[in-house]
Amino acid sequence: MTQTPPTGLSQRLGAFHLWGIAVGLVISGEYFGWSYGWATAGTLGFLVTTALVAAMYVAFIFSFTELTTAIPQAGGPFAYANRAFGPLGGAIAGFATLVEFVFAPPAIALAIGAYLKVQYPWVNPTQAATVAYLVFVTLNIVGVHIAATFELFMTLLAVGELLVFMAVVAPSFHWANFVAGGWAGHDQFSPAAIGGMFAALPFAIWFFLAIEGVAMAAEEARDPRRTIPRAYIAGILTLVALAFGVMLLAGGSGDWTQIANINDPLPQAMRRSVGNSSGWLHMLVWLGMFGLIASFHGIIMGYARQIFALARAGFLPRGLARLHPRFHTPDLATIAGGVIGVATIWSDNVVHIAGQSLTASVVTLSALGALTMYIMAMAALFRLRTIEPALVRPFRAPLYPFAPAFALVMAVIALVMLAWNNVVIAGIFAGLMIALVGGSMALRRREA
Repeated sequence: MTQTPPTGLSQRLGAFHLWGIAVGLVISGEYFGWSYGWATAGTLGFLVTTALVAAMYVAFIFSFTELTTAIPQAGGPFAYANRAFGPLGGAIAGFATLVEFVFAPPAIALAIGAYLKVQYPWVNPTQAATVAYLVFVTLNIVGVHIAATFELFMTLLAVGELLVFMAVVAPSFHWANFVAGGWAGHDQFSPAAIGGMFAALPFAIWFFLAIEGVAMAAEEARDPRRTIPRAYIAGILTLVALAFGVMLLAGGSGDWTQIANINDPLPQAMRRSVGNSSGWLHMLVWLGMFGLIASFHGIIMGYARQIFALARAGFLPRGLARLHPRFHTPDLATIAGGVIGVATIWSDNVVHIAGQSLTASVVTLSALGALTMYIMAMAALFRLRTIEPALVRPFRAPLYPFAPAFALVMAVIALVMLAWNNVVIAGIFAGLMIALVGGSMALRRREA
């Protein structure tokens, strides 16, 4: 039985499209979620945490690019770990990635629904989130070039809006505002602030979560050995600049504690600078949804390719590896992830985990999947350097072995601390991974 379907994924994406995917996958994290890190660590404590997480992501992406260009397959981390450690390692990396990419979109979809309700009070957020799934699952099936072009357009609008935000609030920035009580509510650093900094890790990760999804578009990239490094490097540098710019200017525009526990920190920060009636504020509120749409749409592209790759290799039912006969996109894989997402959305008000809503919990679940995948990917990089020294590597990780080792150690620390602070959800993640990996191994044995 052949490994790939008779018709392959279309190779139509250039470096600019891939940059749009890389930034678009993540950019909703610049708009909401991160400010909760201030509530636990303060502005200065969270600044340190974010700097360390940003350094981890820069080291990770520069190292990850070596794997993506050497093994440009839709499975991404699954393909690298499978080659380095065999089927068990591949299953762990693949399903960790799948957990990350399948469970992040429901939270973003509900944020889209909540945003629409602010503008139109008659809108039901759950129904709006469901419609968002229907629209963007369909768009992803229609064609990768159309989907990627739409993603690029949304990303450019979202980046442009963040630049406008920074320009508008910059005159209101005062360093004294940013540092007041910046160490978990205190003006001076003390060891007591360290616990809050560790607790803020998932919110710093939210700034960059899912950028690695570009790897899952590798089979659809033109000349991936050249376009992917350009997209990854430009993407991570774009996101680091935006993250620090947004965080510093929002925090220094007034009393940062007023926007530390809300879902819309940017509009509230701008309101303090320009007032309620400013056209700039209305522009930010209206265009803010572009960032959510860009991430939501991009992550759907990512989970579809991961399901497709796992099914093609026999880790999931092979029917999920089907390509649409006309559009050459993984249609059944796209729909399958969408069904899980919609089920999660409609369970939001019914299922509660550790005293919080289901979608709040799945954000943490997604972060646990991401960190597990980062660890497996960096371990695969070291393993492949040892067992396949002759593997063609168009891009080699700079500062090897120090940069990938730093990314690996930071990911381990972040995973341990995230699990420590979310014991129940970590237990659910472990049980889910055991079920998925064990089931995939049994499926492969039955088909052998």
